[in-house]
Amino acid sequence: QVQLVESGGGLVMAGGSLRLSCAPSGSIFSGVPMAWYRQAPGKQRVLVAAISGGGDRSNYADSVKGRFTISRDNAKNTVWLQMNSLKPEDTAVYYCNSGSWGQSYRAGDYWGQGTQVTVSS
Repeated sequence: QVQLVESGGGLVMAGGSLRLSCAPSGSIFSGVPMAWYRQAPGKQRVLVAAISGGGDRSNYADSVKGRFTISRDNAKNTVWLQMNSLKPEDTAVYYCNSGSWGQSYRAGDYWGQGTQVTVSS
């Protein structure tokens, strides 16, 4: 059974930084595109950032460009989301996802349990 385990969320003041980690289980990680999504209260889950299986391509939601960076280390079986210059509107539950990449990232069926990020003003 595939599991995606997120960590690194927390409470931070506006302007601060957090780094989220996602550690997929088993052999699904290597070569599989990965992404971070977030869901704020009362809103739909939206794509924040995605990275290709080899780590050579990435894309970001306009709202986080220049502030967030997605990266991965296939040897360590981990994908990260570095979040800088955090804003209160970044407050959400952040989810890791494994999917596919054609013209753009497509979410797969496997999701982590989510990690809460709260940014205070």
